[in-house]
Amino acid sequence: ETLAKEEEITLVIQVNGKLRDRITVPASITEGEAKELALSTQKVTAYLKGKKIIKTVYVPGRLVNIVMK
Repeated sequence: ETLAKEEEITLVIQVNGKLRDRITVPASITEGEAKELALSTQKVTAYLKGKKIIKTVYVPGRLVNIVMK
């Protein structure tokens, strides 16, 4: 089991439910770290300009969805 366990995963980043970026992160990443990385990527910051973040949804090992208005 320990040999089959993945050390890195690909985390999908969505903005309002649409795929905007993918990043490779350690499999042991926490929710806070994942949200921080998602908000700091160059592709995502272009969509955030002038908009208010309502909430962020984190699905462990899968995705971060940023909901904006």
